[in-house]
Amino acid sequence: MEFGVQVEPQFGFSFDEVINIADAALGSGFSTVWFSDHFMLDTESTDRVLLDPWLLMTALVMMNKQVRVGSLVFSQSYRNPALTAKMAATLDVLSDGRLEFGIGAGWKEMEYKAYGFEFPDVMTRIDQLAEAIQIIRGIWEHERFSFKGTHYSVEDVLSVPKPIQQPMKVWVGAAAGKRKMLRLTAKYGDGINLAWAYSPADCVPKFRRLDKYCQREGRDPSEMMKSVGLWTRFFESEEDIETAIKENAAKRGVSEQEYRERVSSSLWGTAEQMLERIQEYERIGVTHLILMFPPKQEGEQIRSMGEAVLSKL
Repeated sequence: MEFGVQVEPQFGFSFDEVINIADAALGSGFSTVWFSDHFMLDTESTDRVLLDPWLLMTALVMMNKQVRVGSLVFSQSYRNPALTAKMAATLDVLSDGRLEFGIGAGWKEMEYKAYGFEFPDVMTRIDQLAEAIQIIRGIWEHERFSFKGTHYSVEDVLSVPKPIQQPMKVWVGAAAGKRKMLRLTAKYGDGINLAWAYSPADCVPKFRRLDKYCQREGRDPSEMMKSVGLWTRFFESEEDIETAIKENAAKRGVSEQEYRERVSSSLWGTAEQMLERIQEYERIGVTHLILMFPPKQEGEQIRSMGEAVLSKL
C-alpha cells in the first residue's frame, strides 16, 4: 500500500508551506502529495490565498526532485479536455514522470457560477467526463487524434510532447460512488478514488460493483487501483481523542455522539488504532490511502504518524 498527503489549496497555503509539507511527507514514508482543483473556498474568503493547483504542482516538482504529485481531482469542466491533455503531458515531462493524473465530473456549483462555467445536472457532467477521458487518452496515445462527442469534440489534434509515463494512468474521482461513475471507471479509468467518508465497510459494496463492471468490460479487476481519501488526525492517547471530540462537538454545536459518528469513517486514532484500520483497508484491496491532516498542522502530524505508524508497516 502507498500513502499520500492531500493538500487543499482552497484552505489557504503559501508555496513555502506546500514545500514544507512535501519535505515532511517524503521524510516520513509518504510517496505522493495530492492537490484538489478549486478556485474559491466560499463567497466570504476574500483574504484567503488560493494558489492554482496546476502551477503549484509544476513549481513543486521543480523544487523537489523526488516527490510524486497528483490531482484529487481535476474538474473536467474547468478546462477543455485537449488543453488538459497538453498540460498533463507537459507536467509529466517536466517532472520526469512523477504525475498521478486524477479527474472527476466536478461538483462545486458555487464555484461554477462565480467563474462563469455552466453547471449541468450530475448525469450530464458524468457523460462529459466520459468524453473528456477518451479525448485525453486519445491525445496522449496517438500522433493525431479526432473525436466527435455530444459534449466535446476535437479534430486532428497534434500534441507533443507525450507523457513520459506510457501508458499514463487515469484516476477517476468518484466521491459519491454513483453506479454510473463506477461503470465509467471500469470502462475508461485505471484507478478509483473514494473520499472523504468511506470506512472499509462502506468501500466493500462499491469495490464489488466496480469489479463486476470491470469483468463486463473484459478487464481484470485486480489491475484496477483503488484509493480512499480520509480525514486524518494522529493522537498520542485515547484521552486526547476524547478531548478533541468534546472540543470539536462544542465548537460545531452538535452532540458528542453526533461528532463521534462523523469521525468514525475518518482515520482518527492512536498508533495502534491507525495500524488496525489501515490493515482493514489493505484487506479489502485498497492500494493507496490519501490522507488529509488538520490545516496548518500537517508537518507535525505527518512526522508523528510516519514515526509511530508508517514505520511499522
